[in-house]
Amino acid sequence: MMYQSPDHFLWGASTSAFQVEGGYQEGGRGLATTDVQKIPEGRADTKVAADHYHHWREDVQLMAELGLKTYRMSFSWSRIMPDETLTPNKEGLAFYDHLIDALLENGIEPFVTLYHFECPQALVDAFGGWKSRKMIDAYTAYAKVCFHHFKGRVKKWVTVNEQLIAVAAGNLNGNHEKDPFLNLKNMYQMSYHVSLAEHQAFSLLKQIDAEAMIGPVCAMQVVYPLTSKSEDVEAAWQAEEMMEFYMLDMSVRGAYSPFVTSYLKAHDLYPQTEKEDEFILKGSSPDFIGINYYFSICAKQKTGPVNYNQPPFWVSDLYDVCDNPYLKKTEWMNMGIDPEGLRTGMEKVYQRYQLPMIITENGMAVSETPDEAGVIDDHYRIEYLHAHLEQIYRMLQEGIDIMGYCPWSFVDVLSSHQGFAKRYGLVYVDRTETDPKQCSRIRKNSYYWYQNVIRHNGIE
Repeated sequence: MMYQSPDHFLWGASTSAFQVEGGYQEGGRGLATTDVQKIPEGRADTKVAADHYHHWREDVQLMAELGLKTYRMSFSWSRIMPDETLTPNKEGLAFYDHLIDALLENGIEPFVTLYHFECPQALVDAFGGWKSRKMIDAYTAYAKVCFHHFKGRVKKWVTVNEQLIAVAAGNLNGNHEKDPFLNLKNMYQMSYHVSLAEHQAFSLLKQIDAEAMIGPVCAMQVVYPLTSKSEDVEAAWQAEEMMEFYMLDMSVRGAYSPFVTSYLKAHDLYPQTEKEDEFILKGSSPDFIGINYYFSICAKQKTGPVNYNQPPFWVSDLYDVCDNPYLKKTEWMNMGIDPEGLRTGMEKVYQRYQLPMIITENGMAVSETPDEAGVIDDHYRIEYLHAHLEQIYRMLQEGIDIMGYCPWSFVDVLSSHQGFAKRYGLVYVDRTETDPKQCSRIRKNSYYWYQNVIRHNGIE
């Protein structure tokens, strides 16, 4: 018995520029925040990463052999615009020209993210990056160059990958405020600027290429209450509102919900706005929503003082994030593995917005090396992906509009904190933390399994 996908279903795989490309300052590329962030000693950095910059031809052939229908990738803004003048870099555009043309020649649709965590360091140095409204116009200028240059070849665009992380991680956006309250205030102001930039990109694409599609990618937050106690249930609902829906509401509807508006104003966190902003925010909307999902989380009633010693997006006086005792945990998946959470979260998103969705990231991190025969038997990854695909088919049978599935990641990519100790890829990249070697590619068993899934357009 097979679960069959619709004929137009986009089987893909994902990477991001700073995690896969390397080519550090080659081809006129400028520095990004991901290049200058502090990396623990003995960990790999962005200089080589997975060396896609020099292996892209081989990688495209591996994608074609795999049978990919789409490749969800990102542009490095700093490769296309190396400095604060925002002058396009011909060599950077040429690199993406060659890559995209090769994808199209092999029947693979490029699915491009404009902003995937890496912020041009030149813009942080010039005016503070996303803390300044100047970043809105800078992003719009960047998007305009990309939309014109790749018109007709790129037909699906992502504005921003995981705004939640993009504005919360100071090492990625240049916000190094040490005062915890001011740090939160900066986060919400940056988030507002990102939303304005995003809506300007929505409108701009429709003017330049009306047939192309564009949307955000969210870090989907599926939050369970620790118990059925009403206080825990409310804490979980509030956590989802503050960590996911406040951003998606801005992306889709151009406004915060009444709950979020009230909370931000009461806590002196509401961003500074200007009169013309409402016209920008209400004048456009996305065509789809991208979903990144790895695991669910759990929340309970808030007790005690606010804990600032945790990820900024977990800092709250509304709830405490806590352990879920019912989920299986692994070395790198320490919040637990929860395939059902993918369906739970996506159904909430679909009921709220009624927009097509595509899974843009979903994967299992493992520390792994080939065995003596050169084989990577990642049956655990196959089980993880299969279990999540089962949930996708349940949603398809319910009539939920799901465009495709792009596991993270196509090849092993650089993790921003764990280097190459933490691997997600369908293809193994042969390098260590300190020795890039030749970055040879080795197909894992999951590669052959996924190849069979795509060939049969479904799973058993």
